[in-house]
Amino acid sequence: MTTTSDEHSSTATPASVTNATATWSYGQADITPPADRPKSRDAGSRVFVHICLIIIAVLAIVPFLWMVSTSLKTLDTAMEFPPKFIPTSPQWRNYGTVLGSEHSNFLLWTRNTLIIAVLGVSGTTLSSALVAYGFARIPFKGRGILFAILLSTMMVPFPVTMVSLFAMFKWFGDVTHTAWLGTYKPLWVPAWFASAFNVFLLRQFYLTIPNDLSEAARIDGCSEFGIFWRIIVPLSRPALTVVALFAFMGIWNDFLGPLIYLQRPEQFTLALGLQDYQSQHGGTPWHLLMAASTLVVLPVILLFFLAQKTFIEGIATTGMKG
Repeated sequence: MTTTSDEHSSTATPASVTNATATWSYGQADITPPADRPKSRDAGSRVFVHICLIIIAVLAIVPFLWMVSTSLKTLDTAMEFPPKFIPTSPQWRNYGTVLGSEHSNFLLWTRNTLIIAVLGVSGTTLSSALVAYGFARIPFKGRGILFAILLSTMMVPFPVTMVSLFAMFKWFGDVTHTAWLGTYKPLWVPAWFASAFNVFLLRQFYLTIPNDLSEAARIDGCSEFGIFWRIIVPLSRPALTVVALFAFMGIWNDFLGPLIYLQRPEQFTLALGLQDYQSQHGGTPWHLLMAASTLVVLPVILLFFLAQKTFIEGIATTGMKG
């Protein structure tokens, strides 16, 4: 009996071990499969998102590719139906025709546009950065109300203020006895008084920068402008790049502003010159017009690719904290 009981006790599994094993087995069987299921769901959602992004990207790039394709065709092949996306005989001389035409002066138009762009981009980037710093880091009474009023100005479209701005710039000329209308001043001077949208972007970025850096600089005796210039600005390069690119594209493509304030052909910008080039032909030579449009668009595309990494970083990090 003793031997039998010993054998039974040696072969029996303790209840604690059995319960632990059952618990471990149950936990493994219960936890492992759900851990695999979200991964498959995430992979499926990522594939769906990438497919949607590819479709949107194709729809966005097709007009540009069609413009380039048409710029390499003759007038007859550009108007034929059904249209051909890839020209059989690329007409590279269309670009030479546009640049050498007596109806166009692309170098002059480009110079004029660059003058306005450099002044406007510099002004809006610096002024918007200063205003945004005030709203983000300097506490004062009524800050929230003023910021709400500033944002509300984004709801007012430019055509609503067009007449009043024209009258205001004319009044400036009468008071200062200097010409404003018929000059570039109305196109770049307002940029030095900040932009509501740019202020919003930069303020959101400034809120993500730790306040300890500013406090440490104040303890060391740094002024408020010194904190802004030596600490905030270097850390804000991605956001400032976004603001500068948006401002550059807005000025580069602006048509209504130059149409209102510029009067002489030698003052024309690229957008205004392109419209004048079309009207000078008495019709619409689509192949030449598309070649001219391609020349206008290429600098913006080149600038974006050069600053692509910083631009995307600024878009991703702006607005993370409200």
